[in-house]
Amino acid sequence: MPSEQKQNKQLQKKVLPYLVVSPYLIHLLLFVFFPVAFSIVLTFHKWNIISPMEYVGADNFLRLIQDRLFWKALLNTLFFLLVHIPLQIVVALALAYFLNQKLLFRGFFRASFFLPVVISGVVVTILWQQLYGLDTGLINRVLISLGLGRVEWLTNWRIAMAAIAIMATWKNVGLYVILFLVGLQAVPASYYEAAEVEGATAWQQFRYITLPAINPTIFMVVILSTIGGFSLFIEPYIMTGGGPLNSTLSAMLYIYKQAFEYYHMGYSAALGLSFALLILIVVMVQKYTIESED
Repeated sequence: MPSEQKQNKQLQKKVLPYLVVSPYLIHLLLFVFFPVAFSIVLTFHKWNIISPMEYVGADNFLRLIQDRLFWKALLNTLFFLLVHIPLQIVVALALAYFLNQKLLFRGFFRASFFLPVVISGVVVTILWQQLYGLDTGLINRVLISLGLGRVEWLTNWRIAMAAIAIMATWKNVGLYVILFLVGLQAVPASYYEAAEVEGATAWQQFRYITLPAINPTIFMVVILSTIGGFSLFIEPYIMTGGGPLNSTLSAMLYIYKQAFEYYHMGYSAALGLSFALLILIVVMVQKYTIESED
């Protein structure tokens, strides 16, 4: 009898861990592994949801190479990243450096900068759509009161994506301010004290102490901003619908249009897989570049 109880306890010890993690494993199988596997299979088929899937081989990828809008969406997304990432880093680092000083109501300012992050992206987008209004927008009203002309923020194809990048920076900067704050607070104060003894200026301390010390944080911000930039969807979908002249057509918006407006499910899956591989390549290049500079 004691031997049977001992065996039961040993069996429970072996089985219990799997029972504990089983809900998470089931979630992964149903909502991660299965959708990924199905989307990969779908890239080789033509399917409009209604009719049965038709195997087409590599036709979706051949179509992708010849698709002018695919390359347009890719260039728009890269342009967004070129504007958004440097602006995000500069603004977030400047605010974090300011909030790292001894200030009155420092906690209030930190919470205020983080507030846009927790607000719904749809709400923020509608707010900025009103601010960018041509005739009634607050920004143009201020420009007119200063004696300057109105700016076609969302109707001029040359600046529409840059305007969206500015809005996205305002929306997400609070998160990166917190990350930079953590990085700045991890720099030992003795480094700055030694630099002051040696006669280093504030800029030299920032250049040769602060920046190298927060290099891992900068890398994290670049990676997160890159992934977020390739995921750009809500802003152009609500503000411009991809216009004018497809100048704000992002990668995710184009995938959405192909899937849920034109019902080209196989082609949209091929687009999604291609953009996922592109994100991986860009992130690896960024990782190599930042680490080599470090």
